[in-house]
Amino acid sequence: MKAVVHERYGSPDVLELKELAKPIPKDNEVLIKIHATTVNRTDCGLRKADPFIARFFTGPIKPKRTILGTEFAGKIEAVGKDIRLFKKGDRVFGHSGDKFGAHAEYICLTEEDPLAIKPDNMTYEEAASICDGATLALTYLSRANIQSGQKVLINGASGSIGTAAVQLARYYGAEVTGVCSTTNVELVRSLGADKVIDHTKEDFTRDDQTYDVVFDAVGKSSFLRCKNLLKQGGIYFSTELGFLVQNPFLALWTSKFGSKKVMFPFPKYTKQDVLFFKELIEEGKLKAVIDRRYPLEQIVEAYRYVEKGHKKGDVVITVRHNNKI
Repeated sequence: MKAVVHERYGSPDVLELKELAKPIPKDNEVLIKIHATTVNRTDCGLRKADPFIARFFTGPIKPKRTILGTEFAGKIEAVGKDIRLFKKGDRVFGHSGDKFGAHAEYICLTEEDPLAIKPDNMTYEEAASICDGATLALTYLSRANIQSGQKVLINGASGSIGTAAVQLARYYGAEVTGVCSTTNVELVRSLGADKVIDHTKEDFTRDDQTYDVVFDAVGKSSFLRCKNLLKQGGIYFSTELGFLVQNPFLALWTSKFGSKKVMFPFPKYTKQDVLFFKELIEEGKLKAVIDRRYPLEQIVEAYRYVEKGHKKGDVVITVRHNNKI
């Protein structure tokens, strides 16, 4: 099979398209023929081991897992003898978690992994772009236990996490304010945001509104800058560690002092969440946002584009088999 491999840390140029042995499923695994995957911020960070602390998990000198990619959609080509939930020919989507391996033509996963039947109302490309951003958004928003009528501000509302967060917050009944650039205002409004702030024209941290939740989905602000936006008992989330790893530290500090809290939950990718996303998709309450599409052979260019930091929604990689999708 074809797979994109990185055997050392560095720029997108360390990525190489290689021919590898096609994996063989174990008794408790399915073999998935991947039709689409994505490149996201996590892939970029792990490829270059940024932040450096990532090397404690990915390998101190060189990567332990050489094939990146976590989101995928495709068709089951073979099943192990112990598989009960899936059969050959099933169209599926999901997330490979810390197994990675989705930047390839095939991947093996167990039926307990974050894997589900693909919604009929989504293409492979759309289904591949759901799970990472939606899981991260759900991880944060669920910790806030959002109630109908509460006010939520989402900074970076046009990115992969942000577009999912807008839709999920609306699903939970929140009044949503999205923050994005001029070119993405209409997109964020179309996803259900009640109000959209163009950060190129207005400093959202000076908004005269107060919120139950401020969710920085791009990690470009800080608790101190956003503190005045929070109601008493309000919660600030950020997807980044922050300067000098301040956000985990502030999460500990504010849990004991003050009424405004910082929370920094770590995501866990589960089958239950993928099934929840499938349900929302089929009900028309969660949709994919795709910025660009690249063939697997051009994945280096996809990484370069993602690292510019201006993508809206997701960047999808299409995987062709014998010149066919």
